[in-house]
Amino acid sequence: MTAPHFTVQADTLIVTWADDTTTQFPTIWLRDNCPSGLHPETHERLLDLLEIDETPVLISATRDEGVVLLEYEDGHVSRMPIALMDAHRPGRRSHDAGKIQEQLWRADLGANGIPRHTSTMILTDDYALNAWMQDTAKYGLAIVEHLPDSIDSGVQVAERVGFLRTTNFGTTFEVINKPDPNNLAYTSVALPLHTDLPNQEVPPGYQFLHCLANEATGGGSLFADGFAMAEDLRQDDPEAFRLLCETPIPFRFSDKDADIQVHRPVITLGAMGNVIEIRYNAHLAGIFDMSPEIMPAYYRAYRAYMAKTRDPKYRINVRLKAGEMVVFDNRRVLHGRDSFDPSTGFRHLHGCYVDRGEFASRLRLLERNVTIAKAS
Repeated sequence: MTAPHFTVQADTLIVTWADDTTTQFPTIWLRDNCPSGLHPETHERLLDLLEIDETPVLISATRDEGVVLLEYEDGHVSRMPIALMDAHRPGRRSHDAGKIQEQLWRADLGANGIPRHTSTMILTDDYALNAWMQDTAKYGLAIVEHLPDSIDSGVQVAERVGFLRTTNFGTTFEVINKPDPNNLAYTSVALPLHTDLPNQEVPPGYQFLHCLANEATGGGSLFADGFAMAEDLRQDDPEAFRLLCETPIPFRFSDKDADIQVHRPVITLGAMGNVIEIRYNAHLAGIFDMSPEIMPAYYRAYRAYMAKTRDPKYRINVRLKAGEMVVFDNRRVLHGRDSFDPSTGFRHLHGCYVDRGEFASRLRLLERNVTIAKAS
């Protein structure tokens, strides 16, 4: 590969790469990321930016195999890895194995289109674990098959990803019809499409629902891609989309042990304007308290998104079987269920959550470990 060419300016190093593209590296960036300013074992930054000039003066740049020697007017010399500079060019996002490009879907994906993976392989093989997690992140939804008839078997799969998220419902929870419920999930009534716990400051990321029994009449599971519905709303009704992005509404949950409330918008956008989170749960939405001047328009916007959650063009219906576990991104994929008749049979799902950060961390580690395994 052709070596890059370096052009020194007092406050900038210009790198011309083999493909003739150029990148400008401000000298303050180069000093901030100098390897000598990092702890040799933890790789945490030790350099205090206030101890160096705001614009360090660069006087020379000399290539030495895989590094460039940078000399500064104050006498400092850096050995800057060229690969590091290439991977972190200013103005360009570096590769992140924890960030998987989403593939939006609607009802035409169908129940048969949901990715399926086998629990035994996920538990014993990192390649299989990586493949399942890649699919789950891509679609926001996957099904794990052939779990043993044990309440812990779904948790074991979740723990292959990372630590379980504890909420006011515990570290794990049982979705069954039970007396004195504190949540509609613990009844037999139909649940419209929703995301779980939007009342939390940070709602749980990935939800794991392991079906242990589904013998009752009814009780089918419903799923829809909340990102797809949001993007369609952006096209169909830009003003409604804007209001749902910009107007926070109250979400709350209260029982004898907890009173949890936040104000957040239904749709959250990332830095690039892409949808990164949906908070939609009509049962946990509080009393709207925005200005009366925008309230009628907001209600129209809210109803427009609600209408999409009822539109069959977005919904997938799945009847989970004992030994199957559905895993989905709770901050993207809305879920619900049909009502069921508990007098006709037992329905029991065992659930837990793993946060998005844990999921992304495992993907990054898997990319590193799988690559090492292939090389060896």
